[in-house]
Amino acid sequence: MLFKKKLNSQVLKFLSISLLVAALIVSPSLSNRTLQLFSGLPVIGSSVQTSTLAQTKTNFKIAQASTPVSEEANEKEAIDFFAMTMSALAGLVLFIYGVTRLSEGLEDMGSDRMKNLLAKCTTNRFAGVATGTVATTLLESSSVTIIMVIAMVSAGVLTFVQSLGVVLGSNIGTAVGAQIISLDINKYVPILMFAGLLLLFVGKGRTLKNLGIVLLGFGLMFYGLEAIDEAMKPFREYQPFIDLMQTLAQNPLLGAVVGAIFTVIIQSSSATVAIVITLAGSGLISLPAGIAIMLGAEIGTCADTLVATIGRGRPALRTGVFHLLFNLVSVALGILFTPLLVQLVLAISGGAGVGRQVANAQIVFNLVGVVAVIFFLPVIARLLEKLIPDVAGDRQLQPEVALPASR
Repeated sequence: MLFKKKLNSQVLKFLSISLLVAALIVSPSLSNRTLQLFSGLPVIGSSVQTSTLAQTKTNFKIAQASTPVSEEANEKEAIDFFAMTMSALAGLVLFIYGVTRLSEGLEDMGSDRMKNLLAKCTTNRFAGVATGTVATTLLESSSVTIIMVIAMVSAGVLTFVQSLGVVLGSNIGTAVGAQIISLDINKYVPILMFAGLLLLFVGKGRTLKNLGIVLLGFGLMFYGLEAIDEAMKPFREYQPFIDLMQTLAQNPLLGAVVGAIFTVIIQSSSATVAIVITLAGSGLISLPAGIAIMLGAEIGTCADTLVATIGRGRPALRTGVFHLLFNLVSVALGILFTPLLVQLVLAISGGAGVGRQVANAQIVFNLVGVVAVIFFLPVIARLLEKLIPDVAGDRQLQPEVALPASR
């Protein structure tokens, strides 16, 4: 009896997820075909009805011709904000759920491996940067990487000096994820989701099931982005929104504030940048405005890592403070030199779309920041150790052999 109940539960779970995936895959094409079908049907009725319809169309054309230009502009600006907000909110929920499942699946698959990688491959600052980049790219979250590092520093597995390179590398890893988002792979997403569904219910072993969750989360993430993009399309001709984007482009500081607030709300800089890249690819956000919001996301991501340092000891606190200070200083310089960054990105991006340009801007920004700081890590580490000194309990947690920072 117990086996039967468990079997029924598994069947219901399989059917529910199958229906969700099928609806996501079929609904866009189904709605388009339905519209095409009805638009191709002939008008059936008497000649009187036909002539009345023709007369109505003629009168409508005359009324249209006599309509002032200002009224036409007002009609274009008339947007159903409630419907658009609900669609965008549904897309955002789907996107965040997909990101969460993707992150959880990757974390379950590689949490122990990532910890071993972080512990073994941080012999010097350059190796730490490479390790942080790889770990963040695989885990799809800089916050997860840094929180993991903070926990390891608190437990004495990593030294504070070792953690600095990983923090720098996590910023580059986030930019690598943005490059993946900017690729036009939407047409292949249903294949990945179907493969994930098969692995989730047919795969043997926890690793294969986690891989199925990762593929499903990846697909849901892209469908959420597509839903947000579709919901925001009416803003293309909405003058107040156009004016707002121009304001953000002309005032990078304001754009950075918007990006930071949004990132704190949704707790993911990767999600913020992914949404910006998607909207920029549709022409809703210009390159300067996208860069400004991206810079703000770099600040907003520090919130959850700072919270993770609470009660972790002074070495872990220093790691969180370094992450915050590095992002604050680099973003301040990025805002100051935004015009130069825009010109550089345009020069290296060729004929790429605005979405890819925003992704390129993020990786250039983070690479320049890491290169500018990496040679000064020993000095920065000593300054932070003086600013936030150890206490007796912290010294007991330090590894017996601390690796030199100058290597």
